[in-house]
Amino acid sequence: MQTSNATSLTSRHVAVIGAGASGLVAARELRREGHQVVVFEKDSQIGGTWVYTPQVETDPLGLDPTRQIVHSSLYKSLRTNLPRESMGFMDYPFVPRAGEGSDPRRFPGHAEVLKYLQDFAREFGIEEMVRFECEVVSVEMVDNKKLKVKSKRRRLDGDDDLLDEVFDAVVVCNGHFTQPRIAEIPGINLWPGKQTHSHNYRTPEPFRDKVVIIIGSSASAMDISLEIGGIAKEVHIASRSVADDTCEKQAGCDNIWLHSMIESAHKDGSVAFRDGNSIVADIILHCTGYKYCFPFLKTNGIVTVDDNRVGPLYKHVFPPIFAPQLSFVGIPFRNLPFPSFEIQSKWIAGVLSDRIVLPSQEDMMEDVNTLYSTLEDSGVPKHYTHNMGDTMIDYSVWVCFSLSVSLL
Repeated sequence: MQTSNATSLTSRHVAVIGAGASGLVAARELRREGHQVVVFEKDSQIGGTWVYTPQVETDPLGLDPTRQIVHSSLYKSLRTNLPRESMGFMDYPFVPRAGEGSDPRRFPGHAEVLKYLQDFAREFGIEEMVRFECEVVSVEMVDNKKLKVKSKRRRLDGDDDLLDEVFDAVVVCNGHFTQPRIAEIPGINLWPGKQTHSHNYRTPEPFRDKVVIIIGSSASAMDISLEIGGIAKEVHIASRSVADDTCEKQAGCDNIWLHSMIESAHKDGSVAFRDGNSIVADIILHCTGYKYCFPFLKTNGIVTVDDNRVGPLYKHVFPPIFAPQLSFVGIPFRNLPFPSFEIQSKWIAGVLSDRIVLPSQEDMMEDVNTLYSTLEDSGVPKHYTHNMGDTMIDYSVWVCFSLSVSLL
């Protein structure tokens, strides 16, 4: 990657899809770089997944494509699993602020994060760029290397206004905590109990006096198991991350057990684990993560989601064939989300202004294919393509080096 020697920067007309954390910082960085920005937000306020709602979907597993989708997956008691020091943007730290209802804890509740994002948007005048209750229906490339964005906006009479616009670039910031991933369980179609996904979990009350199986061992699975354990009859956690013979009571909990993964489910209501144990359960709660989903994106199959690999993406941001007109913020996971959103946004803004020069399309594709080969040779499944984990620091340093920005 190179820095351009151009003396004047290019200003482009850019659409940002989503006004959550990634969309807000993307809009700020794009405008700072001199671009003209429109943010499309289908909700009536900013915040994205950090806007809590008690509403849940009619389909508890999220499989019905005709269901009314609820964007947020927050449960009422959720607190951050990262300290606030690592959740702020570079020049706007996430520090406790005075005011009614403030939450000064180092690991605050979700309402404090939403308040931070609202303050951030207010501080930098971002809301003036946002079209609220305006949903993007389609994004497609047109012949002159621009992108046509079709959107619909709700009117007071309940009808929709449809609008076609052409932009120089589109930055996708629609989040990836809305479309549930569901565990595949042999025999589940005959099992008579209830199933739901953590996307539709809000409070523990529906699990009172029930025998519950939770699939997953993420932070949310552990949080929910402890919360449900306070009122459920029994809670059994099924995890792929433990040995097949695992069956152990959780320390300090009389009614919570950790098992290996589910082997099968049966029409008599029983569920068998790989550890050899079997229980009769009332509810299976899938804490199994989410799928990337871009229903509005029309790329003729060039950009796809295959087993949760969004690709091809150069450095998890630019599809080589459509770069720099199309880009994504926030695809990586198991990282520090807000700082990652910010450096990706700075990079995109600099590329669009011609201050930063991307490699050739061929070189970007070669980089993508090298990543895929490395993951395959290491036995890493496709759905971990965007898992930063141990590579988070190297990735962040690489992006910041291209920007001449310090991580400190």
